[in-house]
Amino acid sequence: MVTAVVFDVGETLIDETRIWMRWAKRLNVPGGTLLGLIGAMVATDRPLADAFRLVRPGLVLEDEISAWELEDPDGLRVNFNADDLYPDVRDGLSALRSAGYRLIIAGNQPVQARDALAAMDLPVESIHTSEGWGVAKPDPAFFDKVTAVTGCPPADILYVGDRLDNDVLPAGRAGMRTALLRRGPWGYLHAARPEAAQADLLVDDLRDLAAALADRS
Repeated sequence: MVTAVVFDVGETLIDETRIWMRWAKRLNVPGGTLLGLIGAMVATDRPLADAFRLVRPGLVLEDEISAWELEDPDGLRVNFNADDLYPDVRDGLSALRSAGYRLIIAGNQPVQARDALAAMDLPVESIHTSEGWGVAKPDPAFFDKVTAVTGCPPADILYVGDRLDNDVLPAGRAGMRTALLRRGPWGYLHAARPEAAQADLLVDDLRDLAAALADRS
């Protein structure tokens, strides 16, 4: 029986479109070009950073991010704020909270993402980032951390994300229940793959999650 629901961040809670548009401006390419390359990386299971290196061969991503911060210290750059929150998130989380589920956020994010999410005043009991933990998905140790912070057996945890490789499959191997969210480039592509059948739930909208869980209880 699920008692805790744990959420990924990018393309689960946060719409990353504005981030990619800022990257396109930074790399001096049309937004559609960069989005197309990102989609190609997703479809071919290549690292996302390869899209940037196709535009600018030899790019060292960490160095570029550091230079960008120096040039624009007050800008969002690769970060996000409440304007990037998907419109179904607050209602979806509130419905789950009202239904008695414990809610936690844990995703592959830089440490500063925790403060950005905390400022949104979402109805969750804790927020965790891979950088803060020192381990990232799909490493099994990440899901060990998830289990530890919930204090629940893995079988009582539902992990919600938009990817098979980082979310559904490793969380399932850790013994958790899983929900694949069909949005964002990974979500749409991964939902069409045979492995999507391994997810316990397939949803298009977080407002449907509470009802979907109730139907399975």
